[in-house]
Amino acid sequence: MRIGEIAALVGVSTRTVRHYHRMGLLPEPPRRGNGYREYRLRDAVTLARVRRLAELGLSLEEVRNTLAADRGRSLREVLSELDADLARQQAELTARRRRLAALLEEADPHPDSVVSPEMASVLRGLPAGASGTAVLDREMLALMDTGLGDAERAALAELFRPLTESGAPAGARDIYKMLDDLADAEPDDPRVAVVVDRIADYLPKEMVSAMLRHLDAAGDRNWWEELSHELAPAQVETFRRLVTVLRERR
Repeated sequence: MRIGEIAALVGVSTRTVRHYHRMGLLPEPPRRGNGYREYRLRDAVTLARVRRLAELGLSLEEVRNTLAADRGRSLREVLSELDADLARQQAELTARRRRLAALLEEADPHPDSVVSPEMASVLRGLPAGASGTAVLDREMLALMDTGLGDAERAALAELFRPLTESGAPAGARDIYKMLDDLADAEPDDPRVAVVVDRIADYLPKEMVSAMLRHLDAAGDRNWWEELSHELAPAQVETFRRLVTVLRERR
């Protein structure tokens, strides 16, 4: 058989056959005098096996290992591992569809809603509006939520939940307003000390402990450098002094 004939017999393209040759999945057959490959029935059987295994979801490397004469794992082991992977993917897909269903039930879905359900409930309870520092806070929470596992997301949301309780959003709005007012101020502005004391008295103890642990682990220098790209100098100075005050109180 020529390459076009074996490809048609197995139901793949000639390009796929050539790719399988390059990947070492299909042995090179002998060639005729004119240089064309001469495929036999055994080649068609091998090609069909490669296609069936690939359709099951195995990577081409896994297919090659499965077909190799000196493979370390049996086909049953490979397929069992694939089945477990597919089960995990199915569970993740089910969870995503549940999340989409919840979003579709909302009258007016907001970008903040496209986070975990736990964090979405926290963001809905936090002050919104035109405050630049409030927007940054929400964006940072959404970013943190994206990079965490389920248990960590739930713990993070629970940590910030006190800020959504009765009376808390109003206090947070006042703080955001004070921080926004420092956007054009100098780092030595006397209002900085006032804002520091206001935030230090407002934050729940559990949140303070978690924040300081995070800073200790990440390193202050990196945190301040990143913060300086997002906030004005007086605002950065506010948070720098705040960390000092919180550490002294701890």
